[in-house]
Amino acid sequence: MAYAVIKTGGKQYRVEEGTTLLVERLPDDVGASVKLTPLLLAGDGSEPKFDAEAIGKATVSAEILAHERGPKLRVFKFKPKRGYKRRTGHRQDLTRIEVTEIAAGKAKAPAKAKAEPKAKAAEGGSAPKAKAAGGAAAKAKAAGGETAAKAKASGGETPAKAKPARASKASEEKASDGS
Repeated sequence: MAYAVIKTGGKQYRVEEGTTLLVERLPDDVGASVKLTPLLLAGDGSEPKFDAEAIGKATVSAEILAHERGPKLRVFKFKPKRGYKRRTGHRQDLTRIEVTEIAAGKAKAPAKAKAEPKAKAAEGGSAPKAKAAGGAAAKAKAAGGETAAKAKASGGETPAKAKPARASKASEEKASDGS
């Protein structure tokens, strides 16, 4: 018999056709058919299929039988010698579903790749070239300075390595006293 591993509500379940199970609350109405996300698919005596291509084609359908609530859970907090006691409760909202179909599915048509964005970039857009220019050079150009390539061509230092031209007052006084 074929089975699948599905994922719903953050949990995984191994299901076969006709399986009834309780899962986290689903938003659909009673009697509605829902599609579940398969993670693994196996048929009669065949090897399990894990690859994305086979799972992408597979479908697992289920019918919602009822919306229910789980058992009441008591939460009791207590701190000794302080008179602190708190009792709260929780009931989880659940949905009872029955798996109606597990199908391997047909191949989907591959999506067509768009070559237009590549052609526009190749024709000449200044924004992609500026991004590719590099971090320090692009920042210097954006700030109004010269790029690293222009600075190297002119024989100067790159903006990232440039040292300040202003000397301190103490070094100016020493230079004037010594000459």
